[in-house]
Amino acid sequence: MANDVIFLGAIFAMVSIGLYCVSQKSMIRILLGVEIILNAGNFAFVYFASYRVAEGFVDPLGQSLAFMSIILGGSVIAVGLALIVNAYKQFKTTEVDKMRRLKW
Repeated sequence: MANDVIFLGAIFAMVSIGLYCVSQKSMIRILLGVEIILNAGNFAFVYFASYRVAEGFVDPLGQSLAFMSIILGGSVIAVGLALIVNAYKQFKTTEVDKMRRLKW
Protein backbone atom coordinates (compact mmCIF):
# COMPACT_ATOMS: atom_id res chain seq x y z
CA MET A 1 0.00 0.00 0.00
CA ALA A 2 2.79 2.44 0.88
CA ASN A 3 4.66 1.57 -2.30
CA ASP A 4 1.56 2.37 -4.34
CA VAL A 5 1.42 5.86 -2.87
CA ILE A 6 5.12 6.42 -3.53
CA PHE A 7 4.93 5.32 -7.16
CA LEU A 8 1.72 7.21 -7.91
CA GLY A 9 3.13 10.28 -6.14
CA ALA A 10 6.27 10.09 -8.27
CA ILE A 11 4.18 9.83 -11.43
CA PHE A 12 2.05 12.80 -10.37
CA ALA A 13 5.18 14.82 -9.49
CA MET A 14 6.74 14.09 -12.89
CA VAL A 15 3.57 15.13 -14.71
CA SER A 16 3.39 18.32 -12.62
CA ILE A 17 7.02 19.21 -13.34
CA GLY A 18 6.47 18.49 -17.03
CA LEU A 19 3.39 20.72 -17.17
CA TYR A 20 5.31 23.49 -15.44
CA CYS A 21 8.10 23.21 -18.00
CA VAL A 22 5.62 23.23 -20.89
CA SER A 23 4.17 26.52 -19.61
CA GLN A 24 7.57 28.27 -19.91
CA LYS A 25 8.60 30.55 -22.78
CA SER A 26 11.80 28.81 -23.85
CA MET A 27 11.48 26.19 -26.58
CA ILE A 28 14.10 23.99 -24.93
CA ARG A 29 12.17 23.93 -21.65
CA ILE A 30 8.97 23.12 -23.52
CA LEU A 31 10.66 20.20 -25.25
CA LEU A 32 12.12 18.92 -21.99
CA GLY A 33 8.71 19.24 -20.35
CA VAL A 34 7.15 17.09 -23.06
CA GLU A 35 9.87 14.49 -22.52
CA ILE A 36 9.30 14.48 -18.74
CA ILE A 37 5.57 13.90 -19.31
CA LEU A 38 6.37 11.02 -21.70
CA ASN A 39 8.68 9.50 -19.08
CA ALA A 40 5.92 9.78 -16.47
CA GLY A 41 3.66 7.87 -18.85
CA ASN A 42 6.34 5.20 -19.30
CA PHE A 43 6.71 4.93 -15.55
CA ALA A 44 2.94 4.51 -15.21
CA PHE A 45 2.90 1.80 -17.90
CA VAL A 46 5.61 -0.20 -16.15
CA TYR A 47 4.08 0.33 -12.71
CA PHE A 48 0.62 -0.83 -13.73
CA ALA A 49 2.09 -3.75 -15.69
CA SER A 50 3.70 -5.03 -12.48
CA TYR A 51 0.75 -4.15 -10.27
CA ARG A 52 -0.25 -7.80 -9.78
CA VAL A 53 3.28 -9.07 -9.17
CA ALA A 54 2.20 -10.66 -5.84
CA GLU A 55 0.14 -13.16 -7.83
CA GLY A 56 3.19 -14.08 -9.90
CA PHE A 57 1.90 -12.24 -12.96
CA VAL A 58 3.81 -9.55 -14.81
CA ASP A 59 2.12 -8.20 -17.91
CA PRO A 60 4.67 -7.64 -20.71
CA LEU A 61 2.31 -5.29 -22.57
CA GLY A 62 3.09 -2.31 -20.33
CA GLN A 63 6.81 -2.87 -20.63
CA SER A 64 6.66 -3.23 -24.40
CA LEU A 65 4.53 -0.07 -24.69
CA ALA A 66 7.05 1.79 -22.54
CA PHE A 67 9.90 0.51 -24.71
CA MET A 68 8.18 1.69 -27.90
CA SER A 69 7.39 5.03 -26.24
CA ILE A 70 11.05 5.49 -25.33
CA ILE A 71 12.04 4.87 -28.96
CA LEU A 72 9.43 7.29 -30.28
CA GLY A 73 10.33 9.85 -27.61
CA GLY A 74 13.94 9.77 -28.72
CA SER A 75 12.97 10.49 -32.29
CA VAL A 76 10.65 13.31 -31.18
CA ILE A 77 13.48 14.88 -29.19
CA ALA A 78 15.83 14.63 -32.18
CA VAL A 79 13.36 16.33 -34.51
CA GLY A 80 12.48 18.94 -31.88
CA LEU A 81 16.11 19.82 -31.24
CA ALA A 82 16.71 20.13 -34.97
CA LEU A 83 13.77 22.55 -35.20
CA ILE A 84 15.08 24.54 -32.23
CA VAL A 85 18.57 24.79 -33.76
CA ASN A 86 17.15 26.00 -37.06
CA ALA A 87 14.87 28.51 -35.31
CA TYR A 88 17.84 29.78 -33.29
CA LYS A 89 19.90 30.21 -36.46
CA GLN A 90 17.16 32.25 -38.09
CA PHE A 91 15.78 34.27 -35.15
CA LYS A 92 18.80 34.30 -32.75
CA THR A 93 16.56 33.39 -29.80
CA THR A 94 14.75 30.39 -28.34
CA GLU A 95 12.02 32.46 -26.68
CA VAL A 96 8.63 31.64 -28.13
CA ASP A 97 7.19 35.13 -27.58
CA LYS A 98 9.98 36.82 -29.56
CA MET A 99 9.34 34.77 -32.67
CA ARG A 100 6.52 36.87 -34.10
CA ARG A 101 7.33 35.99 -37.70
CA LEU A 102 6.23 32.37 -37.17
CA LYS A 103 2.61 33.42 -36.57
CA TRP A 104 0.09 33.24 -39.38
